[in-house]
Amino acid sequence: MKLFKLLAAMLLAVLVAAPVMAADIELAKKSTLNEIVARGELRVGFDAGYMPFEMTDKNGNYVGFDIDLAKELAKAMGVKFVPVNTDFDGMIPALLSDKFDIIISGMTVTQERNLRINFANPYIVVGQSVIVSKKLEGKVKTWEDLNKPEYTVVSRLGTTGEEAAKRMLPKAKYKSFEKEADGALEVINGKADAWVYDMPFNVVFMAEQGKGKAIHLDKPFTYEPLGFGIKKGDPDFLNFLDNFLSQIKNDGRYERIYSKWMKSTEWRAQVQ
Repeated sequence: MKLFKLLAAMLLAVLVAAPVMAADIELAKKSTLNEIVARGELRVGFDAGYMPFEMTDKNGNYVGFDIDLAKELAKAMGVKFVPVNTDFDGMIPALLSDKFDIIISGMTVTQERNLRINFANPYIVVGQSVIVSKKLEGKVKTWEDLNKPEYTVVSRLGTTGEEAAKRMLPKAKYKSFEKEADGALEVINGKADAWVYDMPFNVVFMAEQGKGKAIHLDKPFTYEPLGFGIKKGDPDFLNFLDNFLSQIKNDGRYERIYSKWMKSTEWRAQVQ
């Protein structure tokens, strides 16, 4: 009798689990991973112009921290890397309309974006810093000093720099730009008082164009993890990406790429 009950319980468990297993298999079949492997290409969306993450070199090739990570990801999949240069403010719509398979474009993981797409575990953490006009040296010592009506603060349209400027400096005048370099130059040219943006970009910009012309308040005042973005409903792709990042961060590949783009400025000669 006990054996009969045990067998009956086991059979019931199998019957209950069967629909779930079938659903899991169907979900796995629909994964973007399968499409990438079948196509033999990994289409990566990014917006060239964000130093040192994604840029265009003198020969018209795409280079940068994100580009090297994307190429390493394609290599891990055994497929060809296909770059898809896209305006940042249209990045998520382009992903959702299947213009590419993944966003690797210095995109900060925010709750608003996470409602629309999924993110793999952060691959780097940055924050917003401020480039201030030379004329304000000694007068503006922290980002908080800019929260006054007499100051004009600029950032890039559709970015967390813009969000931080509007949210944390509500009293200042605000103006947005389509490209990072245009907004930062606004400060150098004396047309704006401060530029708010990701610290890695600001460090590079100051080294290239800001010395003696502006002051960099280089202590980040926000916490911003950057992540690879993919469509929702794809746990298999997400799992692959998280494991990929864990692997390269522990086998030396990530450190090699990080040192090349974040610890050195030798690459600047490629894009100038």
